Amino acid sequence: MVTAGLLAMPFVTQREKPIPAKPIPVKPIYVKHKATVAKVDPRSARLGRFLAKLHCPVANLANDFVTAADKNKLDWRLLPSISIVESGGGKAARNNNIFGWGNGNLKFPSIKAGLQEVAFRLGRSPLYRNHNSAGKLKVYNPDQEYASRVLDVMNRISPAT
Repeated sequence: MVTAGLLAMPFVTQREKPIPAKPIPVKPIYVKHKATVAKVDPRSARLGRFLAKLHCPVANLANDFVTAADKNKLDWRLLPSISIVESGGGKAARNNNIFGWGNGNLKFPSIKAGLQEVAFRLGRSPLYRNHNSAGKLKVYNPDQEYASRVLDVMNRISPAT
């Protein structure tokens, strides 16, 4: 009897199909911004390549050299040239002093701080202010050959501008 009751129940041969979920509409989010295209100063690019070719630790500061020179009305080639003559572009620097400033004994909190300080002094100090690059170099280091060595590096970076 029990079997007869089971046979009398309807038998489902299909599985129930799941109800497809309706996709939730997603609104795209648009962020309004201006595309910033950084213009690379060709002097920074040239200086960066020059310093990299010499394997100078300060090669990544090419833009900082150019910016500091512009801010202090210096020839853009002067500071990196002094750093190459004085410390091999940072290879032999002590105390973050890549310029040999103060006979190489002055300490700076960072190389960038030293760069800013020396640029400011060479550009704005009454001792250097009214001199061209060669004149600044004679005050910086009175050795006769010093100025010619720095000027030679300046010309290797780029011919006179």
